[in-house]
Amino acid sequence: MVPLARTQLAPEFDEPFVHGAVLAACSRHVEKTALIDTSLATNDLHHRITYGEYAALLGDLACGFVAAGLQLGEVVAIFLPNSWEFAAAYHAATLAQLIPTPLNPHYREREVRYQLECSEAVCLITDAPTITGMDLSGMPALRRAYVTRGNAPGFERFATLLRKGSNARLPAPIAPSSETLAALPFSSGTTGLPKGVMLTHDNLVVNCRQFLAPGELATNRSDDVLLCFLPLYHIYGLNVLLNPSLMTGGTVVLTPRFDVAQCAKQVCDYGVTWLNLVPPVMNAICNAAERGEFPRAGEHPIRGTKSGAAPLAPDLPRRYTGLTGIPVRQGYGMTEASPVTHLGYIEPQRYRPDSIGQIVAATDHRIVRDDGSDAAPNEPGELLMRGPQFMRGYWRNQQATDEVLRDGWYYSGDVATADEDGFFKIVDRRKELIKYKGFPIAPAEVEAVLLEHPAVRDCGVVGRRDDECGEVPVAFVVVSESAGTREAQLRSELPAWVAERLIGYKQPREVRFVSAIPRNPSGKVLRKDLRAQL
Repeated sequence: MVPLARTQLAPEFDEPFVHGAVLAACSRHVEKTALIDTSLATNDLHHRITYGEYAALLGDLACGFVAAGLQLGEVVAIFLPNSWEFAAAYHAATLAQLIPTPLNPHYREREVRYQLECSEAVCLITDAPTITGMDLSGMPALRRAYVTRGNAPGFERFATLLRKGSNARLPAPIAPSSETLAALPFSSGTTGLPKGVMLTHDNLVVNCRQFLAPGELATNRSDDVLLCFLPLYHIYGLNVLLNPSLMTGGTVVLTPRFDVAQCAKQVCDYGVTWLNLVPPVMNAICNAAERGEFPRAGEHPIRGTKSGAAPLAPDLPRRYTGLTGIPVRQGYGMTEASPVTHLGYIEPQRYRPDSIGQIVAATDHRIVRDDGSDAAPNEPGELLMRGPQFMRGYWRNQQATDEVLRDGWYYSGDVATADEDGFFKIVDRRKELIKYKGFPIAPAEVEAVLLEHPAVRDCGVVGRRDDECGEVPVAFVVVSESAGTREAQLRSELPAWVAERLIGYKQPREVRFVSAIPRNPSGKVLRKDLRAQL
């Protein structure tokens, strides 16, 4: 086993709860700008919230939850694009000892209902544009629903929560930070349909301390300005960008989506010092820089970039740094780890863009062969890890929990190597998950929708390598006897069928018709056999 290369944790956070660490920063930086919400921009105006104002918002909103009848440990669903309301709803929910579950704001009705039902959410916070055309009636647990912007029949105004909080009191903490859940994001894990990942306050705060340790990201300090187009519903945006920045007194510029021209303007307008990216966005910035549409070295204040959520081809960071002068630090992790487990370096003597770097402090690892024995240096095997940032388990799903958490180790489903210096590479993936531009796609979820089509008798979905997107879903389909003569029509009809019921990026980019889907004796799709046909 390679010795741990990292031993330090950032010492800043005395508060073990996420909201406690944020409120402590609010008391230190009362007049400083915490959030800039560009989604409210009109011409050159935008909505700024100071740390002092943010603390007041959190107190009022948390008390509003209590006044609305929400009980300790109940789940609040946040179905919003990046906005100050998302951030405030998240931190106020944890302050009121509720459990926030964030949803992708581009989800279709089917996906929204699935997460609301699985999480047993009692409260929904959304906006009118996000739920347009959806019927969310008949949810068994849902008692309260609010819209932040616009109007929707049957929904209360978000502002009423702030007003109701004036006469309520917050309950005293009843459980330690190591047991109290601070987030319930949904992830497909290593296999199957999305599952709620139970992340405690300790998980999230410790992970921030791991990657904010001296000499690590060199960001999220009080003088930093971070541009946040990464979605806050994703653990990368939530706990690598929003939480640590607000815990350390930085400024977060919130924007609902990535647009390369807007990004270039915002970098200069707001004095952005750090960019958190995914590889497809990095590639888009490179293309813009080559066209002269993104500032080059010396024309911007950016000190560095963190890349994560998807594999990073070695030539891309070299190209990016050559064009912009911005060094790149690659990272690796997963929702189940809050999310960071590995970090690369930007120092020339340790810069290895083909590696995910070394494991973070207070985290142990094994790389194991198929027989369970430890692999030798540079020998591939499944990556196992354990540390204080790993989840308690999957929400209401002990079987799925037991599949990935065994004897204290998290089984990642990724095949890795580690060299004699403790630098890791991910070389393959055992898990079924498809990664499209950093977004996870569960093949089983797409298959379930395809099987509802009357022309589909059986199907299997796998990921195909794609230079721009990382992977794209491909569907192998066995058609029913009655539909066998219209395969040409089904090639376009089936992806559209999926896109109407699931978020757009989950639709198959190609449909291949086969006589049978390979399965093992228990009926499980043999995806390796399908991938061999690509």
